[in-house]
Amino acid sequence: MRCKIIFLLTFFLSFAFLDRNVHAAESTPPKGGDFPEISLPVPQKAAEKEYLVLSGKDSFKISQIKADLVIVEIFSMYCPYCQKEAPNVNELYQIINKRADIKDRIKIIGIGAGNTPFEIDVFRDQYNIQFPLFSDESFSIHKSVGEVRTPYFFVIKVNSAGSNNIVYSKVGSIQDPEQFLGMIIKETGLK
Repeated sequence: MRCKIIFLLTFFLSFAFLDRNVHAAESTPPKGGDFPEISLPVPQKAAEKEYLVLSGKDSFKISQIKADLVIVEIFSMYCPYCQKEAPNVNELYQIINKRADIKDRIKIIGIGAGNTPFEIDVFRDQYNIQFPLFSDESFSIHKSVGEVRTPYFFVIKVNSAGSNNIVYSKVGSIQDPEQFLGMIIKETGLK
């Protein structure tokens, strides 16, 4: 009898989990769609502010980053997959920054779902992250992008009119940073 109860409980909980994932997938901004107009605080560190080519002191939107493409990683410092992915994203950042033809045209940021500024700093220090990371302590950004699993990557094409388009939207590892970069350059026609 006890085994039947455990089986039934597991069965119903798995449907509840599946329903949540289906809902999240339906509300995630799709490839070709617009990325939500989220506001992020202007970084306090001069190097991060300079990297994103931002002016102002309060907040900014992704479309205000001076770049053709912005890679946004939604992560959590507690996610073991995000921890495992950190070296790949660091390598991607290094590859981009070593290429004079794209270093000013492609930028990377990370948004820590549910992470406090302190937790973001711990993650940054532990994995030697060089690109800007932002706290989403209230999960408001995470909710606006469909409560995606982590790590989740969006590649956003910033248009001159201040709008944007999602050219890549996927959960999981970027795998090979060189191949990932080649794929997004080819897909977006960035030259």
